[in-house]
Formats: sequence, structure tokens, C-alpha cells
Amino acid sequence: MNNNGQDKILLEGLARQNKESIELIYKANYKMIQNLILNNKGTIDDAADIFQESMIVLYEKALNPDFILTCQLKTFIYSVCKRLWLKKLQQQQRFLSQTDDFNQVVSVDEDLDLYKKRQASFDIMEHAMAKIGEPCKSLLEAYYIERKHMQEIASEFSYTNADNAKTQKYKCLVRLKKLFFAEYKNLK
Repeated sequence: MNNNGQDKILLEGLARQNKESIELIYKANYKMIQNLILNNKGTIDDAADIFQESMIVLYEKALNPDFILTCQLKTFIYSVCKRLWLKKLQQQQRFLSQTDDFNQVVSVDEDLDLYKKRQASFDIMEHAMAKIGEPCKSLLEAYYIERKHMQEIASEFSYTNADNAKTQKYKCLVRLKKLFFAEYKNLK
């Protein structure tokens, strides 16, 4: 494969449909792809679709015994997603330039630098989420990640109504912001 043994292990796991390998690939790369798509006229749903398509491409490659990964797994996924997104933009006629001009819009080096800076912030946020405790962590995940409605959250968390759930979500968000910015301030 390549010099990175971790990438080889992840690809072998992906070929076996190993849940841990799939999750590790997702966790290590999704935020970078989400940033790529959001910074280039896309939505969160677009990012999820493009990343899923890239995982299918990667899975098909991993099944091929002749496939040789000649770069980091992260670079491969980024390249596949970039091409898939360009194709989708061209199909939607939101992007009229030639394929060669795409690198002017999305510079891999600039995006990776931006990704690293944002990744540091995401890492701080993950750490803050881990420190916030329950039920705040689950409540915020239900609302922001799982996109559940407040009424659904109210019944799931045994709040009397959606307004009470909304108030609790706000309090949890305030606590999360305090934890985040306390650690973010120490980073600089």
C-alpha cells in the first residue's frame, strides 16, 4: 500500500466492512470534506452525500487486490471528494469554469492549512463536549447532530414541553461555550 501502516490497516478493515475502520476513516476525514463543500457553495447535506460517495469509491478500491494507495488516505479521500463535488456543481450549472480552473477555487494546500486550523478548534469542541456531562451532551447532540425537533427531544428527555427542552438546550449551550472558550483561550 503506502508507508503509512495505519492507512493500510484502515483500508483492509474497510474491505472487510469492519465497523471500527469505517468509523475511524469517517472521524479522521469528514470534517475536512465538510469544510471543502461548505466553502464551495455546498450544504451540510451535500457534504454528507459527497463523503458517502467517496467512501463507496474507497471501498471499491479497497476490494481490488491490485489497488496501491500512493498517497495518504486523507489526500486520496480529499481528491475524490473534490472531483465528485466539481462534477455535481457542473451538473447543477452553479459552476461554469473548466475542470482545470477548479484548483484556483479550491487550493489543496490552502484548504489543508485551513483544515488544520479548524481541526484544532473542532478538537477543542470535542473535548468541551466530553467535559459538559449528561444530559447536556446528549441533548445538544440530539438537536445539532441528529437534527431532532424540540418536541421530540422534550419527550425523549422527559421535559414537560418543547419550551422547557429549548430552555435546557440554551443553558447547556452556554455551558459548552464557556468550556470551549476557556480552553480555546489557552491555545493561543
